[in-house]
Amino acid sequence: MTKDSSLTIRRLAPELKDDFLRYFEGAAFADNPKWKSCYCQFLYVDHAIVNWSARTAEENRSAACDRIACKRMQGLLAYRDGQVVGWCNAAPRVLLDSFADEPIPDAEQVGQITCFVVAREHRRTGVARALLEEACALLRDQGLLVAEANPSREAVSDAEQHFGPLSLYLSAGFSIVKEQADGLVVVRRPLI
Repeated sequence: MTKDSSLTIRRLAPELKDDFLRYFEGAAFADNPKWKSCYCQFLYVDHAIVNWSARTAEENRSAACDRIACKRMQGLLAYRDGQVVGWCNAAPRVLLDSFADEPIPDAEQVGQITCFVVAREHRRTGVARALLEEACALLRDQGLLVAEANPSREAVSDAEQHFGPLSLYLSAGFSIVKEQADGLVVVRRPLI
């Protein structure tokens, strides 16, 4: 848990589906409405098969509901005063079909931390840090050995920081293992 007594982190479960939906349909993208239709499904689909730009909000919402119901979507919700103020998608890499074109030898042992969505008025208040620590605990509890993420070295705006700021990962014990041509950085932290 977090040191901020007003902040509670809960692992996504079927009984939290309505909280997840309310957040994504409300405060989550108030300042970035073009991503509102994602419902954090982008990394759960194989883009060699699915034409993402043709997907509708209704299709993504339905897919999120289905994945939450059968526990094939994982992540964390941050609550303050009973309201969701943040989301972090963290799951075993093998659940995230978008990585199919980026095979790695230890995929079965890797947990991927992929998205942070913190409500604007709660940014820079420790929400992302608390979500990151709980994401590592969630992945460790599943027997995974490594947490991996892909922050952008070149991100400037909050929207561009949706994979989490590089500085957040480095301050939490992650190390850079690869620099990619697209500006993304592969960072890893052992979970054992």
